[in-house]
Amino acid sequence: MSEHSTFDICVEPIELCKLLKIANMVGGGGEAKTMISEGNVLVNNEVAVQKRKKIRHGDIIEYNGKIIKLAYNPTKESAEFISTVVLASKNSKKKKRAKSKARVIASETITKPSL
Repeated sequence: MSEHSTFDICVEPIELCKLLKIANMVGGGGEAKTMISEGNVLVNNEVAVQKRKKIRHGDIIEYNGKIIKLAYNPTKESAEFISTVVLASKNSKKKKRAKSKARVIASETITKPSL
């Protein structure tokens, strides 16, 4: 196995697709999810196919010849890292709210029989 670099995270655990994105191993979140689902990403020398697999301190991630080892460092909070994690969780909450509102509206829509 080749040498790996250490990548500090300030939030633990982190989802695999988000980690690939913020570690600049892929161009974006969509690419990360595709590469994971195709089995191109290794976590601790095992193929990972769960896009949102929880990654923690000490885990080793390998993709496209690049290997990183995670280190939990709560004092090292990069603005990009925090905004990525916070934005992703806000978007997730917005989608959930929109879906639940759509269900309520759909269930309240009642057609009245014509006389």
